[in-house]
Amino acid sequence: MGRRRQGARPVGSVDPVLTSIEGGASRVVRATRTPPDAPASAFGSAASASAEEDGGRTRLWHVVLSVAGRATPLTELKRGLEQLAHDHTPFLTARYAADHGEIRYWEQAEDLHDAAAMALRLWGEHKASANLPPWEIVGLEVVDRPTYHKRIAEGYGESPAFLGGVHPY
Repeated sequence: MGRRRQGARPVGSVDPVLTSIEGGASRVVRATRTPPDAPASAFGSAASASAEEDGGRTRLWHVVLSVAGRATPLTELKRGLEQLAHDHTPFLTARYAADHGEIRYWEQAEDLHDAAAMALRLWGEHKASANLPPWEIVGLEVVDRPTYHKRIAEGYGESPAFLGGVHPY
């Protein structure tokens, strides 16, 4: 994991499905991002345009990264997560408690393996710059965009009113 994340930024939000990480060569993809508040049709169009620029191989993946560790003062934790949101724009949602947290966002990558690899580097790469606690990653959920939208249509997921920002549990 010596490679640094280049050009990829998250967009979008919420309801994950646990997905296994399958093998394959990892490749960082540079792409233009769609604003998180873009309507689904515009979101799909921008994603398609980005995919066409990259030979039609990039896709959007919804990521939920769960972290946990020793209790941290909530004001410090909130400040760190807000800095992460600023550094990793357009970061969408984070929830936290003194000893655990969850980060939800969209990632653009060629395949699940790439999206998961970038997600697994997120906490460590921003730990010092955002003054995040030395917690470990305890969970990772990645789902493709069609599956995410299917689950939302079936009634799974959080209220759109909750989307965005850094919030306590």
